[in-house]
Amino acid sequence: MAFNVSLIITALFLLPSISFATTEYARQTGMSCKECHIDPMGGGPLTHAGKQFLDDMKIKGLYRPLTGTQKVVRFFIGYIHLMTAIAWFGTILYVHILLKPAYAARGLPKGELFLGWLSIIILAITGTLLTISRIPAWKVLYTTRFGILLSIKIILFVIMATTAAIVTFVIGPRLKKKIAATDISIGKKEFTIEDLHSLDGKEGRPAFVTYKGKIYDVTNSRLWKDGSHVKKHLAGHDLTDVLKTAPHGEEKILSMPEVGILVEAGVKETRPMPVRIFYIFAYTNLAFVFLITFIIALWRWG
Repeated sequence: MAFNVSLIITALFLLPSISFATTEYARQTGMSCKECHIDPMGGGPLTHAGKQFLDDMKIKGLYRPLTGTQKVVRFFIGYIHLMTAIAWFGTILYVHILLKPAYAARGLPKGELFLGWLSIIILAITGTLLTISRIPAWKVLYTTRFGILLSIKIILFVIMATTAAIVTFVIGPRLKKKIAATDISIGKKEFTIEDLHSLDGKEGRPAFVTYKGKIYDVTNSRLWKDGSHVKKHLAGHDLTDVLKTAPHGEEKILSMPEVGILVEAGVKETRPMPVRIFYIFAYTNLAFVFLITFIIALWRWG
């Protein structure tokens, strides 16, 4: 999501290579400094060959002259871009790997929505500015290795932003309508693991947990405020294995109201189309996070 998170890290990683032409370029060409500079020691006015080499670097996207002030501005923009990308990638990895997409499959949490779209906007703006400061001509995007990798990352970002828009403005409202039409926590005695994930104690929803196949209501427990226990365990999950490492026994869970049982493993539940699309988009974006990171590593160290 965001004008390519890759743009972020990529543009920043590129900064060191945008330095003034010194011995770095001499190493690249195998020529001495006097081949490009009037002064044999290097620096200062360029020879005709030096000017041609500089023009060639501009076309290849290896050089774009910036003033001292522009470089300082670019540095701060890049810093903001990088920090936003870290927060965005971290949120995606946390929600999709640790909490699982089911955490949001029955209604998108406001906190994640706010952070996600704020990241998209910031990354889009700062990524655009960083690209402008780095790319001297459009042809660089499809004629150089760096430009092609950057273009791929931009495309991936656009796809991620598009799926985010679809989930937020199309899939999300449908999921909320489904929840509003039928509150699964009322009058129900059998719960699937998908049902349980939606009862997380957030945004007014009940907080249920399961232990040894039974469902317990921890909504009114002061130890489970907003569906979180000591900021480590979350409602809507199975605590059977977690309790083995807890400093207390099972009596804490057994003292809570028992409201039902967990449907046995192997019982297949047909997911509505909006939920299935949500899962597809969720895992696609997770794959894109790893792909974008791979492209950045490929450009930098490949």
